[in-house]
Amino acid sequence: MPTPALSIVEADDELWRTYDTLARRAYGQQVEDIQRLGAHADRRVAVRDGKVIAGGLGLAIPQFFGGRPVPGASMACGCVAPEERGSHLAAALIAERLRPLRKQGAVVATLWTASSGYVRRLGWEAPTQVFSWTVPADELRHSFRESDFQITHAATWQYRPLCNDLAARWNGPWQRPDWWATWQERQHPEMATYAFSLPGQEPGGVLSVAGERHPSQGQRLVVYDFWAADQAVAAAMLSFLGRHNSRISTIAFERTSLPPAPLLMHHLRRTGSLTARAWHSWMLRILDLRKAIQLRGWPDEVDLTLPIEVVAEDSRATDRFLLRISGGEGDLEPTTREGQLTLTQGQIAAWYAGGYRSAAAAQLAGVSGAPRALAQLLQATTDREPWLADYF
Repeated sequence: MPTPALSIVEADDELWRTYDTLARRAYGQQVEDIQRLGAHADRRVAVRDGKVIAGGLGLAIPQFFGGRPVPGASMACGCVAPEERGSHLAAALIAERLRPLRKQGAVVATLWTASSGYVRRLGWEAPTQVFSWTVPADELRHSFRESDFQITHAATWQYRPLCNDLAARWNGPWQRPDWWATWQERQHPEMATYAFSLPGQEPGGVLSVAGERHPSQGQRLVVYDFWAADQAVAAAMLSFLGRHNSRISTIAFERTSLPPAPLLMHHLRRTGSLTARAWHSWMLRILDLRKAIQLRGWPDEVDLTLPIEVVAEDSRATDRFLLRISGGEGDLEPTTREGQLTLTQGQIAAWYAGGYRSAAAAQLAGVSGAPRALAQLLQATTDREPWLADYF
């Protein structure tokens, strides 16, 4: 008996409620963001024989790369019914979920996944590792001294411009949309936000925290936002967290809330008190290679003309391009010249985000070609580190 035809359609409210029920069964818990983010997203479901069997949402949100916001698609809350798994439905669903966002102008796409294998085959790659960190509050209190920074408690939305300004210093963070603060506050109703500034100066740091009960650590303080312009304000923020030691035993930096810099490791008295836990990778894919190169920011000092070859993940066919970067602008054009470097689509994504910090790292990842050409390529993106500060 033939399998009924599958259709992937935009979900109206009724279909989305049906998908919400399915996701609760597939995840084994309520996924509140399905409704919270649904009003801001493109909602898609897969329907077979009148039954919703998969779905997910996509958010049109720019991401900073090279200091510029690049139109992006952030994929969230996707799942397939347990009884439908194993039929390669997830790959088809992702392609159809991306289609309307590409029409809106998205040239890069991001998702979080606990199973990275299938999306790697589609050209996605993880530019960096993701950790959550925990440290005793007493350790912070003794390791970071009091400072002259003034601390102001205010609503999260008031500091969105500052967060966006600091986000541009990294590769990957969202340019947070207007609805972001309301969504975050609904996720964490007890969350408090603080700004840090020197007397007479504008704030240079933003910290968002909330209390949480933990089965083994008791009451702890969870950090959801940690934006710091420099080491001095970061130290003041860590000192402030340490002041909670009288009633809080542990400070937890949730998933990606702590920037990928050795803020703690180099300053704690006892580094063994710091605990790291690996989390799901954030995966990046380039949807439109030429436009992504054109829209990204590039270091002014880079002057590069380099023939490269890009291997398509689906067909293994190789396309030849001429990469040009000069005066802070980039472009990519088809060429007949033999490439000096060969990269897969996933390797292009990791390079684009600054994920290869050295030629040795790129070579271990499988990038092949002339060593000098590889060094030139990496110089174009290592001015900023990869970091996606928002977990969705």
